[in-house]
Amino acid sequence: SEAPATIIYTSRTLGRPKGVTLSHRNILENAWQAAKCLGVRQNDLFLSFLSPSHALERTVGYYLPMVAGATIAYVRSVQSLNSDLNALNPTAIVAVPRIYERFYMRIQSNVKERSKLFQRLFAKTVSLGWQVFEYQQKRGKWQIVFLLWPFFKYFIARPLLTKHLGGHLRIAISGGARLNPEVARFLVSLGVPVLQGYGLTETSPIISVNTLQDNLPASVGRPLPNLEVRIGDQDELQVRGPSIMLGYWNNTAATAQILDAEGWLYTGDQVHFQDGHIVITGRLKEIIALTNGEKVPPADMEIAIGTDPLFEQVIVIGESKPYLSALVVLNATAWATLAQVHGLPEDPKFAVDNAQVEKLLLRRVSELLHDFPGYAQVRRLAVLNDSWNLEEDLLSKTLKLRRKLVLERFKHVIELLYKGHSLQI
Repeated sequence: SEAPATIIYTSRTLGRPKGVTLSHRNILENAWQAAKCLGVRQNDLFLSFLSPSHALERTVGYYLPMVAGATIAYVRSVQSLNSDLNALNPTAIVAVPRIYERFYMRIQSNVKERSKLFQRLFAKTVSLGWQVFEYQQKRGKWQIVFLLWPFFKYFIARPLLTKHLGGHLRIAISGGARLNPEVARFLVSLGVPVLQGYGLTETSPIISVNTLQDNLPASVGRPLPNLEVRIGDQDELQVRGPSIMLGYWNNTAATAQILDAEGWLYTGDQVHFQDGHIVITGRLKEIIALTNGEKVPPADMEIAIGTDPLFEQVIVIGESKPYLSALVVLNATAWATLAQVHGLPEDPKFAVDNAQVEKLLLRRVSELLHDFPGYAQVRRLAVLNDSWNLEEDLLSKTLKLRRKLVLERFKHVIELLYKGHSLQI
């Protein structure tokens, strides 16, 4: 059971990838504990569309269904995900936050095309759905207005969910990165059972996960029962247990940097606990230090900006700079709509190197960041022509931004932002 079962090379922004060596015991312990926590059944149908080279899909989308005796169906391609969801009607999916963000944006877009009456009914559905969810999770009190929930659920929410997610989902697992709390709350309010989890390749990978009976959408759930967790220096989460890797393949020096003699693995993620749930607050190596001494976690800001369908992709920058800036890729359809309102050309390329557009977008970003302190505001912004994709290695297989590679690729743009020159991208 302690013999190596697999070596998974982690995706790194820069430098040589490290081979995470996992044993048979590591994988089985993790899959078994997760299956019990999630309540996976033999009659569940998982729809798989993530790359099996990633630990999340391999354990949660492959080993876990096998342990539970469930069925796995594979999409024809990521592009056919929507049609395959409707054709197969899975009861469980495993996805990264970007996928749920797309569902969120499509539902929102669909609602905006409907009548004003429907939009008001939909807003009431989301509001009431959240109150019902909180009551079901034993965090709220019963209210007489809950008697109306079946109407809103079956006549407003269900048709939208059937169209975009199929009609039988009972488990929707999110992992690989932090899910925007607003997106999680929105989907949960409509009845989508989004269960956010957290882990690392080095932990096989699941460390914690929400469950249907104990779901705090803004968190990544409670630790698995067979794991020990503690908070160390700088609020770093440390974890120990049977699913911790054997080490990095042929790299004892790197292993010693992350795994101590007592078996504690240092995750590099900053957390706090809320009612026993783990809440991710930042990443030790992804903190922007401004020249005024303020520290800013860019991921939180990027999540907030990304809730606006206008911004297809965004990265916040400013390390050792006097203020924060952002590089953004615009959604062509959303830009065309905004451009019409302001009498601007609908071609997204017009937005590049345009002071008027920068001011317009900065106002929009400012509204999205209204809950952030003054030093955590974007002062300059550059629109890029092309989206960041897997082919150029700017995104990982779970669609996470490879921050250092993006910064290196657009180094000249960043230099111009802080010099105040016009941008030629």
